[in-house]
Amino acid sequence: MSELDPSELLPSDRLQTQVLEGDVTQIHRGHQYASTGDTFIIGETTFVVTDVTERTLGELTDEDARAEGMADLEAYRQLLSRTHDDFEWDDASGVVRHRFERQ
Repeated sequence: MSELDPSELLPSDRLQTQVLEGDVTQIHRGHQYASTGDTFIIGETTFVVTDVTERTLGELTDEDARAEGMADLEAYRQLLSRTHDDFEWDDASGVVRHRFERQ
């Protein structure tokens, strides 16, 4: 277990604010950025990583999208397309889900 810089896991100020407000409780990334039990601090609030799971894009659901602050999976797909150059959704692409909660 280690303490992470929140920007390692949550790459934008907007995303960190959404985590602090409770709108985001997980993030999928292309690689593993944390391990279960790691912590990070935003402002004065400590969060603990509760689960790290390898998945594929095809396994993501509307529930996953909502846990990442989006209305549904289609909105999540559109966000990924806007924020990543040359992104193309491939159901077989591997991603890593990082779930966290306030400690």
